[in-house]
Amino acid sequence: MREFLNVTILAVLQGVAEFLPVSSSGHLVIGQHFLGVTEAGMRLDVFLHMGTLLAVFAYYWRRCLSLVTDWRYAGKIVLSALPAIVVYFTFKRQIDPLFENAKMVGALLMFTGTVLVGTRYLPRGTRDVSWRRALWMGVLQAVALLPGVSRSGMTLAAARSGRVSPEAAAEFSFLMSAPLILGGVLLELKEIFSGAAPDTADGLAWGHLAWGTALAAVVGYFSLVLLVKALKGKWFWCFGPYCILAGLLTLCFT
Repeated sequence: MREFLNVTILAVLQGVAEFLPVSSSGHLVIGQHFLGVTEAGMRLDVFLHMGTLLAVFAYYWRRCLSLVTDWRYAGKIVLSALPAIVVYFTFKRQIDPLFENAKMVGALLMFTGTVLVGTRYLPRGTRDVSWRRALWMGVLQAVALLPGVSRSGMTLAAARSGRVSPEAAAEFSFLMSAPLILGGVLLELKEIFSGAAPDTADGLAWGHLAWGTALAAVVGYFSLVLLVKALKGKWFWCFGPYCILAGLLTLCFT
C-alpha cells in the first residue's frame, strides 16, 4: 500500500512538473528524498516520463500524424535531439549521481527560476522554428539533463529568445522531447528484461509502474493545456519565483 501511495504522489508530481517549467526530474528527486523512495531510482522516473510522453501524443496527435509526410519538421526534431544525446552518452557517469543529490537539485531549481524570470523581459515574436532555432533549443534541452533544470523552461526560453510564436514554441518544445524520452524508456526496458525479475522492477511491482504511467499521462495532459494558456498569456515567467523558492527550501531542509 505504501508503494502504491508513493507512486501515486510521484506520478502527480511528474504530470504537473513535466510541462509546467518547474523541472519534473528535480521534483521527482525531491519527492523521492522526502518519501524515502530509494528502491525505484531512475527506473520509475523513466516510466513516469513515458506517461507524460503519451500526454504529448494525445494533445498533438494531428501534428504527430503529419510527421509521416512533413520530413522538414521531423528533421528539425531529430536535429534538436542531437545535443542531448551527445551530452548524455559523454557525461552519463557524471550526470546519473546528481539524481541522488537533493541539494544540487535545489541549486539548479534556483537557476531555472532565474532563467524563467528573465523571459519576462524578452520580446514576444511570431516566427516559426527554423533549423538554427531548433538547434539552439536542442542545446538548452541538453542542459536540462541536469535534475532541477526544467526542460520545458529551457527550451521555451530559447524559443522566446528567438522570437518564436508561443504556439509554435510550445508544440516544438514538447514534440522534441519525444525521441529522448522514448530512447530512455527503451534503454531501461532492455536493462529490466536482461536483469530484473519478471514481476518487479527495482522493488516496484509492474502494476505500480503501469498505474504511475497512466496517472502521469492524465495529469500531464491537463498540465500541458495549462502551460499553452500561460504561453499565450503573459505570465509564463511567473513560474520563476516558484522555482527559486522551491530551490531555496530544498537547500534549507535537505
